[in-house]
Amino acid sequence: MTDYVSGKIEALSPTQVVVDNHGIGYIFEISLQTFSALEGKAESTVYVQHMPNPRDGSFIDYGFATKNERELFRLITGVSGMGSASARMILSAFTSDEFNQAILSEDVNRLKSVKGLGVKSAQRLILELKDKIVKGEGEVPEQLFVATNDAMEEAARALVMLGFSKPNVNKALQNILKKDPSAKVEDLIKAALKIL
Repeated sequence: MTDYVSGKIEALSPTQVVVDNHGIGYIFEISLQTFSALEGKAESTVYVQHMPNPRDGSFIDYGFATKNERELFRLITGVSGMGSASARMILSAFTSDEFNQAILSEDVNRLKSVKGLGVKSAQRLILELKDKIVKGEGEVPEQLFVATNDAMEEAARALVMLGFSKPNVNKALQNILKKDPSAKVEDLIKAALKIL
């Protein structure tokens, strides 16, 4: 089984990446989280998870920009009723830290906002993964506070487009929202520009 593939990124879309390793092109299904991490890079290492395709019995290779995201993928697909498509959808909707926080805070509403996840599936994810994440089987975020409002998301998009890294932007915005939870988009951007 392949653990990772390093090489030149030949093609990249929000759902797939092709990595050229010594003249062989390896194609991987990816999440939006991995797409964001690989975007703009000429070369990368992609961590691999080989999964059966329930439709026809063939196999699909999923690729991840980090070992942590792959570990979360494995944890999610280990939950009864959660397949690889659901896991990819979850990891496209949340960063690894955001997903961990949603599980640890038992935020059913946040989890069921993912397309295809209902209340029962969200509850099952929390029930089966909370202890595993606490025990370190998924990486627990240093900062457990995660803002979930539209203003933060809009401000984050604008700041990332200005060239700031997503992790730094999220950290700055969370700190601002701790002090002023009702801050508007323009206020968040102005305050973040002073920090970043």
